[in-house]
Amino acid sequence: MSIEIDEAYLKRQLEALLRIASPTGYTDEIVHYCSGELERLGLKPELTRRGAIRAVRQGSRRHGARAMVTHLDTLGAQVKSVKDNGRLEVVPIGHWSARFAEGARVTVFSSAGSFRGTILPIKASGHTFNDEVDTLPVGWRYVELRIDAVTTSRQETLALGIDVGDVIAIDPAPELLENGFINSRHLDDKAGVAIALAAIEALERTAATTPVDTYWLFTIAEEVGVGASSILTGDIASMLTIDNGTSAPGQNSAEFGVTIAMADQSGPFDYHLTKKLVDLCQSEGIPYQKDVFRYYRSDSASAIEAGHDVRTALATFGIDASHGYERIHMHALVSVARLVAAFAVSRVDIKRDAREISGVEGFTHQPTEEADNPLPPEFGSTGSRNT
Repeated sequence: MSIEIDEAYLKRQLEALLRIASPTGYTDEIVHYCSGELERLGLKPELTRRGAIRAVRQGSRRHGARAMVTHLDTLGAQVKSVKDNGRLEVVPIGHWSARFAEGARVTVFSSAGSFRGTILPIKASGHTFNDEVDTLPVGWRYVELRIDAVTTSRQETLALGIDVGDVIAIDPAPELLENGFINSRHLDDKAGVAIALAAIEALERTAATTPVDTYWLFTIAEEVGVGASSILTGDIASMLTIDNGTSAPGQNSAEFGVTIAMADQSGPFDYHLTKKLVDLCQSEGIPYQKDVFRYYRSDSASAIEAGHDVRTALATFGIDASHGYERIHMHALVSVARLVAAFAVSRVDIKRDAREISGVEGFTHQPTEEADNPLPPEFGSTGSRNT
């Protein structure tokens, strides 16, 4: 029996998360929010020194545990310098194009308090620069942040308390449509966090039992490559990352159903764990497709690169215009949440994974046999076409 996902709860959590600014390096408030919601759901969150969250839902045994990981941090920007005209030169937090920064409303977090502003091209007025507004190159050197405060010089801006290094949050500007489409910045990975919370809510509401402990992990620096590098424990044998999958020309991802990543730029995901996700989608009637991402990494990559010996997989919700003004659909979010819940309650197939090191007995095999490929009727037994 499939575990039903509360779609209204998932949507409410996504809206609440999008209202909280959380560029990498400025994630304290969203950590407080997420911790509070986990407590309300009955889990006890544990925080690392910097605020990554680990909450355990107990299963039938501790060893060989599973982990579900999402990230709370988003893209953003930082003050690179205060310019002579009082405006701010900015650099990105995470990897995203200045093309998507132009026109964005933002909040600058300074030691003196927050300030509102807009990121603009350095030649923003056609009445002044004529065709130069169209020929200006795209890049972070060609934009500046106009602060909504009385300042026309470097000295006046510094006097406000704004200085080099201040973090800048980009407004998400969300729009949730009745037909299920959601447009917003920062759906990567706040939609993933909402999926994780909805899966937990469903497991708690149905009092579902799991064969092993399930660790729910929420990292705070995935956008800069740190991710799940330091939050796993030795009990965790397999980890499922919940993140976005890019639906774009040349990709097999979609904004509907689950997109199961077979590989990213760090290499293939675990064969057996990925196959298990496909099998669960088939048995639970969850629409899915597979994809390979060439210019993409996630919490799974950071965990493996940090030396954690865990099986990893990546289940994604299809996202259009990733790291820009993104679009997703509720169908994908609910589909991924259903898969996450199904994985949590599914049986453990590789029992030796409960031990970090053991002998060859019980170690897995991968299929190598030649596939059955019978000849079509028009060919005879010798392989010659019948004429």
